[in-house]
Amino acid sequence: MENLEKKTVAILATDGFEESELKEPKKALEEAGSDVHIVSLKTGEIKGWDNGNWSNAYKVDKTLDEVSQSNYNALMLPGGVINPDILRRNDKAVGFVKSFFENKKPVAAICHAPWLLAEADVLKGRKVTSYNSIKTDIENAGAHWLDEEVVVDEGLITSRSPEDLPAFNAKLVEEVYEGKHEMQTA
Repeated sequence: MENLEKKTVAILATDGFEESELKEPKKALEEAGSDVHIVSLKTGEIKGWDNGNWSNAYKVDKTLDEVSQSNYNALMLPGGVINPDILRRNDKAVGFVKSFFENKKPVAAICHAPWLLAEADVLKGRKVTSYNSIKTDIENAGAHWLDEEVVVDEGLITSRSPEDLPAFNAKLVEEVYEGKHEMQTA
């Protein structure tokens, strides 16, 4: 496994994230040696979503007001329906996402999280996947949608659902290890 020591990754999330899509990538990144921060809209805790119900609370490490992309080597976006829908309506969250693309840093998004990428206008000409119910939204944002467990396009890592987490986590760790991708564009 790649050593991510001295790499710091932001996980941008708010209430209603799919719990496994935050918990498992965070664990994979930490096991590889990365420092991981949960970044959110508010201080305190955010609640996950699991099997149609509210789930566990997770401590927020930083708020969007306290960070910039310069603090991080990569960005990870968990899905769920509620979480990305709230985040894509927040200008700071959208700007934070876009700034990683502008600085050619790896970005990973799973399930419904590509909604946030569409809002940040970073999908034109990119190969991506997502939860199948948002395929049309992703294509309308200019992406080439693929039905694959994980799609990597110059530092952009996407997957469809929690079932894809093993492949997603492996590619996430690999891309964070590789670092900046010159072809990663906004």
